[in-house]
Amino acid sequence: MEFDTLLLSRLQFAANISFHILFPTITIALGWFLLFFRLRFVRTREQAWEEAYYFWTKVFALSFALGVVSGVTMSFQFGTNWPGFMEKAGNIAGPLLGYEVLTAFFLEASFLGIMLFGRGRVSERVHLIATFLVALGTTFSAFWILSLNSWMQTPAGAEIIKGEFIPVDWFAIVFNPSFPYRLAHKLLASGLTASFLIAGLCAWQLLKGSATGGTHKALRTAVFAAALIAPVQIFVGDLHGLNTLKHQPAKVAAIEAVWETEKGAALTLFGIPDEKAGTTHYAVKVPKLGSLILTHEWDGELRGIADFPNAHPPVAPVFYAFRVMVGVGSLMLLVALWGVYKLWPQRGAALTRLPRPLLWTLAAMTFSGWLATLAGWYVTEIGRQPFIVYGLLRTADVATTIASGHVALTLAAYLTVYGLLLITYVGVLKYMAEHPVKHAPEAPHGELGKAGA
Repeated sequence: MEFDTLLLSRLQFAANISFHILFPTITIALGWFLLFFRLRFVRTREQAWEEAYYFWTKVFALSFALGVVSGVTMSFQFGTNWPGFMEKAGNIAGPLLGYEVLTAFFLEASFLGIMLFGRGRVSERVHLIATFLVALGTTFSAFWILSLNSWMQTPAGAEIIKGEFIPVDWFAIVFNPSFPYRLAHKLLASGLTASFLIAGLCAWQLLKGSATGGTHKALRTAVFAAALIAPVQIFVGDLHGLNTLKHQPAKVAAIEAVWETEKGAALTLFGIPDEKAGTTHYAVKVPKLGSLILTHEWDGELRGIADFPNAHPPVAPVFYAFRVMVGVGSLMLLVALWGVYKLWPQRGAALTRLPRPLLWTLAAMTFSGWLATLAGWYVTEIGRQPFIVYGLLRTADVATTIASGHVALTLAAYLTVYGLLLITYVGVLKYMAEHPVKHAPEAPHGELGKAGA
């Protein structure tokens, strides 16, 4: 099979963003978990909360570092692989990316050192504020990046003059029609991802006999958080679906493999989409449920793929990715509810009576949030094709024209490096979980500790 420059460039950017998104998905919510752990310690003075905070700040620092490094390489690709995008949409993309650096990255970089190394060197209040500002910075970062991505999905507030997008209303650009739904959906996804990462590593510690007092506190917090977030995510996902149907009907047609426009459309649970034949083989359907879920009407109309000649995404990857996202998300809800059911009688006590099947399940689902996030991201990004700015600018029109061999070489290099980094990251987390510091180290004393006296 021969790969052209366009396809290789898309694969390379997909590989980069797939690796990069793993780490902000953890750190966005993990920062707020750290703030909660710190607040609980300040209020109760229980050493276990300090231990939880100390352990998870190390996980945060590791994840943050990998997120920053992979984010830098992504920005290079706007110039190397997609020069036409910045030429045509740079007036929009440039300022939004700049705002992310000014409001988010600077905030995180300024206070991360205090959060990681300031205990005992600054006052308790300053340390707590630093933790809050780092958490806030990760959320600001998500705000601006998702604002740009959402604008590419539902462009607003700009005019096309001589082939370039010119901003005319920055409020409409930033708060474009899909942005509120996409931001809420992503923040909740981060909450679930961090919850299951915490619960999974804590469960592993309990199974391996390396648990500390912080393990018990963190596990309970994460499981209850997941049980609260998951139903809200389902509700927000429904709202997001209604918004997508309104602004990107071709994407919804691909998600549900609706080939012809119809009213009272069935919901396809499983099947094998065949785009050439315009049908779904071995489809398992529930009559009228597709229209009910997507339009909130039994006889609501869903437009089919046939309505979008040469302007619809590839059906199969969007169809399958959506079902992976929904399936994993549903499993996360069920496991979280199971965890709450078993944890509730043990509130306030050490987690010594949790069933091993629950612990093994939580451990197995440590990175389930990654799987759901990637599947959802593929639905979003592949579902936008063949446009890079939906309905206005095609992806093929902004790709680089360099030889495909050069792109293939760098793609292979990226995949090799990212594969090794990912294996190393998981291995380090496993080692940290199995060899935790049983008690948070004492704060420094002497000259460096005067500010915290």
